[in-house]
Amino acid sequence: MQIKNLMSEEIITVDKDQNLSDALKLLRKHNVSRLPVINNKELVGIISERDIANKLGSSKYESMPASRLHISSVMVKDVITVPEAMQLGEVAKIMLEKGIGSVPVVADDKMVGIVSKADFVTLAVGIAFDKITVKEIMTKDLTVVSPTERLVHARRQMIESHVGRLPVVEDEELVGMVTSKDLMRAFIDFRKNVPEKYQKSQIKEVFVEHFMSSNPTVTSKDATISEVAKIMMETGYNGLPVVDGDKVVGIITQTDILRLIEKLES
Repeated sequence: MQIKNLMSEEIITVDKDQNLSDALKLLRKHNVSRLPVINNKELVGIISERDIANKLGSSKYESMPASRLHISSVMVKDVITVPEAMQLGEVAKIMLEKGIGSVPVVADDKMVGIVSKADFVTLAVGIAFDKITVKEIMTKDLTVVSPTERLVHARRQMIESHVGRLPVVEDEELVGMVTSKDLMRAFIDFRKNVPEKYQKSQIKEVFVEHFMSSNPTVTSKDATISEVAKIMMETGYNGLPVVDGDKVVGIITQTDILRLIEKLES
C-alpha cells in the first residue's frame, strides 16, 4: 500500500512567526498532537506537544509566557518528508529509525498530506492482529514516576527516556498516567497562575499528583493487538499501561504497533 492511501489530507498548519499561544489553540481545537510549520506556504518545521513541554520546562524559557514565544524558537527545523508513492512499510521504518510521530507527505515538492502513528494504528484491526497478543510486542522496560515527584523531574524522565508518557506508580500499584500533553498543560497553567517573580521557587512545589490522569485505561498482557488498536482509536490514547492485577508489567504504545506493522510489511 502506498502511503497516500493512509495519510490524512486535512493538514492543519501554523506559521513560524505566530506565537506559541496560537499553536496551543490549534492543537486543542483540532485535537492533534503536532502541527507542520510553514513560511510563505513552504514547509519549514514541525511542532509537537512534546516539543512544547520540553521548551516550556527548560531553564532558558522558564519564566517566559507562551504569548512571547514564537513558533520558530520551539519547532523542529529538520523536517523529514516522504513521497506519496512510498510504501507504508518504508514510511514506518523511517519513523521508527528517526523516532518521530508523524511525517508530512509530499508530491511535486508540495505538502499534500500528513501521516502519523495513529493512522498506522487503524491498520491493526482484523484477523491477523487478532492472533497477536499484547505480551508479544509490549515494552517491558518501564520508566515510571511516583505521584510525589516533581513536575520538572517527570519532564526530565521523559526527555532522558525518549518517551511521551509515564505510568505513575505508588507501592507498586498503578495510580495514574502522565503524558506530554499533561506536562504541556501543567507548565502553561503554572505560568498563568503564578506571578513571574515567584515561578522559580514555586515550580518545585508542583508534583505529579497535581496534573496526572487518575484511573487510566489499562489493558492486559493477553489482550489482542486488534482490541488495543480499537481502544486507541476510540479514546485517542497513544499508549496503555499493561497490568497484571494492580501491578504494571509493561506498556503498549502506538510505537509498538508501528514496529509490528513495519515487521509484517517487510
